[in-house]
Amino acid sequence: MSYFLDWNTHPEKEYIPGFVGKMIHTGSCTIAYWHVKAGSVLPEHAHVHEQITNILEGTFEMTIAGELQLCQAGSVAVIPSEVIHAGVAISDCVILDIFQPARLDYQQ
Repeated sequence: MSYFLDWNTHPEKEYIPGFVGKMIHTGSCTIAYWHVKAGSVLPEHAHVHEQITNILEGTFEMTIAGELQLCQAGSVAVIPSEVIHAGVAISDCVILDIFQPARLDYQQ
């Protein structure tokens, strides 16, 4: 087993329209590297996973528990377990999400 991975050679998949992701799964968490097309909508939802969202590039409008925030490169959002959240890509975005526990539904 290698301890090093390369996002450039990692498989990707479109999980919802406009959200193309690459996933790394460990025993306890999932790291998701997303390319999101401008105008793509993340529908309102909640899940058992705690989520930390890092905006690396672009502008992404997020709503968490009814609080709306325009997030840009450098913004970080912390979403507790079972909290309703949603979003829309204002521009093309690159986003890094960390989920704990691991997202079994994202395993390919």
